[in-house]
Parts: sequence; C-alpha cells; structure tokens
Amino acid sequence: MKFLHFTDIHLTPSGETIRDRDPAQSFAAALNHAAAHHPDADFAVITGDLANWGETAAYAVLRDQIAAAPWPVRLVLGNHDNRDRFLEVFPDHPRDANGFVQYVFDSVQGPMIVLDTVEPGTHAGRLCDRRLGWLAERLSEIDRPAMLFMHHHPVPSHLPAMDVIGLMEAQPFRDLVGAQRERIRHIFFGHCHLVLTGSLAGVPVTSLRGTNHQGWPDFADPKLLTGSDLPGMYGVVFVEADHVIAHAIDFTYAGPMPKMPTEYAAWAKPTAK
Repeated sequence: MKFLHFTDIHLTPSGETIRDRDPAQSFAAALNHAAAHHPDADFAVITGDLANWGETAAYAVLRDQIAAAPWPVRLVLGNHDNRDRFLEVFPDHPRDANGFVQYVFDSVQGPMIVLDTVEPGTHAGRLCDRRLGWLAERLSEIDRPAMLFMHHHPVPSHLPAMDVIGLMEAQPFRDLVGAQRERIRHIFFGHCHLVLTGSLAGVPVTSLRGTNHQGWPDFADPKLLTGSDLPGMYGVVFVEADHVIAHAIDFTYAGPMPKMPTEYAAWAKPTAK
C-alpha cells in the first residue's frame, strides 16, 4: 500500500499570502507534483490546518483543489481550522456522534483512524473524554492494527514554545496508546511544521514540514516560535505487512539530480600508488 501525507497547508482566500507565499499556489504545486509522480497512491491524508483562519472561502478553495486529485483525500482538522465552517463546505463529511470530525476509513493494510484535536479558543489541542472514549471503542472493534492521524503532536517536541501549544492533558491519550500499542501501528501528525520522528509508548510517530511555510527547531526561545524559509514538503508512505517507510518529498526542488549505477565497481576509487 502507498499513501501520501500532506500537512499544514494553511489555505487562504483571495490569494492572501503567508511569508510572501500563496498557500493555495503552494498546495496546488504539491498536489500537482504528487499526482504526476504518485498517481498510483491509494489515498492522501492532510493532517490539519487546512485553512489559515478557518475561513469558509478557504475551505471552498480546498474543496475545489482536491476535487481533481487522482486519489481520495482524507481531511483532518487542526488548530487553525473552524469545525462549523468546515462542515458548511463539507456537509457530508464523516464525524462521530458528538459532532467531532473523527472517523475510520479502511485500507488494504487495515483501518485508518482520524482524530479531531481542535479546542476552540486555543492553539493547543485536546482529546477530551468523549473523543478518547470514541477512540477506545474503535480500537476495541478492529481486527488488525490501525494507523492514527491527528494534528497536534502527541509527544513533547522539546521546543518550549511549541510544546505550550501541543496536546493539552496528553497523559490519558498516551496511557491509551500504551495500553493498546498492539492495536496501533503508526501515528502521523502535523502542527509543528518540522520533520519529526520518534515513538510514543513504543508506537512510531512521524510528522513533516508543511506545504507553504516552515518552522525551525529553536530550543532556546521559551516564548516565540521560530520560522524559516525552508521549502515545502509532502510525504510518500509505503506500508507492507512487515514494515512502514515514509519518504519526505521537497516538491519545489528543481536542481540537478545526477544518477549513479549500483554496481560496486562503478563507485570504487582506485588506490593511489
């Protein structure tokens, strides 16, 4: 199985820019690159911050952009999103019985579970008792390990300013992951605008830079997030019965790409006499 991971696209209406980049153009470039190079993907997931300020017009841009994608695009909400406005534009989008945009979709490698960590009034995330209870029920129902998709980082980044807006009251979620680690194969998230890998209670976690504007790991500043002009990125994830591997694609790169043979003799450097 092969799927695509996009995150933090931050779409804006009317060509508004963020750090002198148009997020709609950036996401379109990422989609076009992915469609050209990976039309065989089974699906794509966008792990949140779909719109920069939750504008209805921005969700309309998203709806129009993903309509032409050659694969199904699964959507996850982030702290910049507005749940009600999102559902105005995507009225048939799945959600749970409490109205959270949480749902399960199937794949050839098992169930995929989407979580809603949005907490109005803060950039931090939350998985309340109702959302955690829903996740626990879904995990109890599955017969193969699932992958989880969420926006907020479920483990500390150890960047002080970033962790202030991480997952609030995260210990119950971590405890659930630890108790159900045999049922959770991998967790994909966004929010940090950084490439991050690691694990939570023995479950691997992966995140990427966004498609428009990026962060920078400044471990010294306790109050202010640090940005950068690094290029946008999306992920290509391969999943087989015995492994998961995620590639990070800098889709704006247009430099040289020399090719090299794989035979050992072609690389061997003659020993100087």
